[in-house]
Amino acid sequence: MSVLIVGSTALDSIKTPHAENPRLLGGSASHAAVAASFFSPVKLVGVVGNDFPKKYLDLYRRHKINLDGLQLRPGKTFHWSGEYEANMNNRRTLLTELGVFETFTPTLPRAHRDTPFVLLANIAPALQHHVLDQMRRPKFVVADTMDLWLNIALPDLLKLLPRLDGFVLNDSEAHQLTKEDNVFIAMKKIHKLGPKYVIIKKGSHGSILSGPRGYFICPAYPLSAVVDPTGAGDSFVGGMVGYLAAARGLIDTNLRRAMIYGSVTASFCCEGFGLTRTTRIKRHDIDRRVKELEQLTKF
Repeated sequence: MSVLIVGSTALDSIKTPHAENPRLLGGSASHAAVAASFFSPVKLVGVVGNDFPKKYLDLYRRHKINLDGLQLRPGKTFHWSGEYEANMNNRRTLLTELGVFETFTPTLPRAHRDTPFVLLANIAPALQHHVLDQMRRPKFVVADTMDLWLNIALPDLLKLLPRLDGFVLNDSEAHQLTKEDNVFIAMKKIHKLGPKYVIIKKGSHGSILSGPRGYFICPAYPLSAVVDPTGAGDSFVGGMVGYLAAARGLIDTNLRRAMIYGSVTASFCCEGFGLTRTTRIKRHDIDRRVKELEQLTKF
């Protein structure tokens, strides 16, 4: 089955203590779409300006990502610039230029509206609502969010949650939403807001799932060096949903293994700037790391 991914398509300029790379392919939808493409056909919906490099369109196509929903408009592509400290968990935004993304309204081609798996990547909750209003009974809908929307669009987000099967956020965002320091209590509160499955990302410490079958602790693949963590969370959820769409059987049966595949896919993202590492790997590279992770966590 195919996956519809709606989110930001951007150019990222990233600086670390060791290197600096300008105007790389980035954005939540880009990272998620490439990650999902290792497992399932992907339909990408986003917007870019007329400054968007052709080589990045070619990169999408090499991953067989359907671009019928990618809007090309006069103007500049969304551009984000950020700098990481020696501790890669800490970064600061240097520049945000929304460009054509500022007026982006995701309009789905008719052929996209029956897509069974939907990933609402990190965009405003109002736009996520707008996407779901165009869908025809999808099988599984998961949404990601960020602290910005909790600050400026909380009412829209709270209206969105009952429409979701899965909700993904990080531990600080879970605290911000529920006012709970204990992650497991926070998850119970989020369930009451609507989603059947709640996944809390904890960066290099992996992620935690809460669902009908209880909790699942998903480890992160151990890396000896992190080059650039930008997009790792999007790669995680993209790989997870891509695997789910390809797997036979019930969502509830496959979700835990899907998280492992998402976690491993995200590990490759961290080993290079932007998407430079992820776009050079093959499916067998992911499978190999999944087997290693199974051995590391078996007892």
